[in-house]
Amino acid sequence: MNAIVVLSVVLLGLMLLIGGRKGLRSFFSLFLNFGVIFITLALLLNPDLNPVILTFIASALIGCISLFFINEVNSKTVIAFISTMITITLLLAFIFFVSNTLMIQGFGEEETEAISGYSLYIGIDFLKIGVSVIILSTIGAIMDVAISIASSMFEMNKHNPSVSKKELFASGMSIGRDILGTDTNTLFFAFFGGYLALLIWFKDLTYSIGEIVNSKIFSSELMLILCAGTGIALVIPITSWINANYLKKPGKMKSDS
Repeated sequence: MNAIVVLSVVLLGLMLLIGGRKGLRSFFSLFLNFGVIFITLALLLNPDLNPVILTFIASALIGCISLFFINEVNSKTVIAFISTMITITLLLAFIFFVSNTLMIQGFGEEETEAISGYSLYIGIDFLKIGVSVIILSTIGAIMDVAISIASSMFEMNKHNPSVSKKELFASGMSIGRDILGTDTNTLFFAFFGGYLALLIWFKDLTYSIGEIVNSKIFSSELMLILCAGTGIALVIPITSWINANYLKKPGKMKSDS
């Protein structure tokens, strides 16, 4: 067996041991999400299809798999899904505006040698491809925050039914603030971990700080982090508000299975 098979077996064993049936569903959801992304990438090569619309549909499918397939359909996952899709919609407009303004789509001069043998006349709008890349890179973090807040607020309301809507919303925001710091740092260090070789290359070629900051490849990745952080920040009040209004709506069941 090669290393990938061995690591997959180890991961499956640990997810079964710790997560049980839910861990098994989580493991298979990885392959389902990979299938969605693979199909999306194949469709993105079609110049007649809009990459942004395809990305939105892919985000919805990934959300369904990650929330409903793993955690089943219930009030918490439905609210997390709605919050995620609202955030993605707002983020799409924001990212499209920022990408169009900064003009950082396409390839940087550091990548010229690697792509010199390929034709760039492929009939695809690189601006929309850049927006798609950022959304697909942030969907996981946004869903993670949404379901974390939704679950915490449901538990709080379950154990303290007398809590007011305002207090419940404030609790959701407080939970979100704690998550915001850790998730933003996760994205930040993921970038530096993935692009450590590039940073070493910048250092080896004696790039100045100004040249590094103005490098297209560096700026595009940094914008990915900032947009992802924006998405995480947006989903916190959205999820908290929807949850508080749902849980305190007259006639609604205050607990979730």
